[in-house]
Amino acid sequence: MKRADLRTMSVLVLPGWRGSEPGYWQSHWEALYGYRRLEQNDWLWPRRGDWMARLDEAVQESGPRQALVAEGLGCQLVVAWAARSSWTSRVIAALLVAPTDSERLDMPPNLHTWRPVERRRLPFASLVVASPNDPHCEPSRSAGFASAWGSRVANLLAPKPSDNGSGIGAWPEGHALFLGLIATVR
Repeated sequence: MKRADLRTMSVLVLPGWRGSEPGYWQSHWEALYGYRRLEQNDWLWPRRGDWMARLDEAVQESGPRQALVAEGLGCQLVVAWAARSSWTSRVIAALLVAPTDSERLDMPPNLHTWRPVERRRLPFASLVVASPNDPHCEPSRSAGFASAWGSRVANLLAPKPSDNGSGIGAWPEGHALFLGLIATVR
């Protein structure tokens, strides 16, 4: 069987809590590579069930071969959705960047519907990109999530990709990680 090719699939971008502003790397990827953003009805008070239903609709509409690019709370969306959806066979891979630890005691009440964090193995290839300076998820928690999800891990020493002020722009290193993940899928 041939390796996965971006020309034969669609890519859904799944922003985290509060969405992605124009300066975020995800917004750059949409503009540069034609990836499609999954819009949610409520970015400020995200309800897990609502976000999962929206992802289910988008996956059904997007064709038989898809990749997901998630950041922050979008990572929690991917794993919660994958544990319950009957459409997971359409997804071949997921890049999970800076997963939010919604079980932390200091998480705002807006994110309490995202507890507990799903810890089932993902039915598709995945890569967790973590950073040692992520204020929303300790490195040991990112590693634990990745292990539970059956994901490989890439640790960054630079500012975490979800910090809009970090100056990473289009984050070409992240896109190289994404392309590397896609290249491993058959």
